[in-house]
Amino acid sequence: MDVLYLFHRYRDDVYRLAVNFTHNPQEAEDVCQNVFVKLMEQGDLIPGKEKAWLMQVTANECRSLLRSSWWKKSIPLDPSIPAPDYQMDETIQVVLSLPPKYRVVIYLHYYDQYSATEIGALLKLPVSTVTTRLSRGREMLKKKLGEPERGG
Repeated sequence: MDVLYLFHRYRDDVYRLAVNFTHNPQEAEDVCQNVFVKLMEQGDLIPGKEKAWLMQVTANECRSLLRSSWWKKSIPLDPSIPAPDYQMDETIQVVLSLPPKYRVVIYLHYYDQYSATEIGALLKLPVSTVTTRLSRGREMLKKKLGEPERGG
């Protein structure tokens, strides 16, 4: 499969996953660059499994970044510096405010339509861990969005 074709087809998915992991657009861009360089070096991929491979490599690159000493020593940007003004749906804002381990599984499940089994394979987690994180993430979203609880 043509690398350029795969880049154009999956770059947004790779970027969104990287942003969900890093919570930093600039770091996500670096991760994306690394992922697509690895794709160029990879050569042959199993047809039909390209997106899964890209998402798994993205998750691995993000984990590597988050474990790095550089990342641990970095400080957040000064909030007084003006940022570009763009509108985000309230739900997306709330999802992005979740802790990373919940944010990533919620994103992959609801926005990229992966099953718990697929997410487990991508993130190298047991399916039970993924389903637990999805459940807890949903509860956090309900509380943050102010939705009433079901039941008695």
